[in-house]
Amino acid sequence: MPSYRAVLQITGLRPGCPPERVMAAAKEAVASVHLVEADQIDIVRGIPQITVRFLVEAANEPEEIAAARRAGLIMQDSVEDVATTGRLQVLRRSRGRWLPV
Repeated sequence: MPSYRAVLQITGLRPGCPPERVMAAAKEAVASVHLVEADQIDIVRGIPQITVRFLVEAANEPEEIAAARRAGLIMQDSVEDVATTGRLQVLRRSRGRWLPV
């Protein structure tokens, strides 16, 4: 099964929402459609970003990419309930590298 990453910038928290709820919302959203492999939080150029790595059922490449993009949008929509977000990237693992889709 192909491995993908959804990477989302977090620009702020909604009032009353604890920081740990951001990653929980992201993982729950992606897990509702795909198997989640891992997650992490990084600070890139002073901006927090969350990464959720997940597997997509094998199909033809355009279908896999479409499913991965949908998962990223589902994740962003769910996280928007608890935080404000910035840029979303979806990447695919290919020959040892993560490439944007």
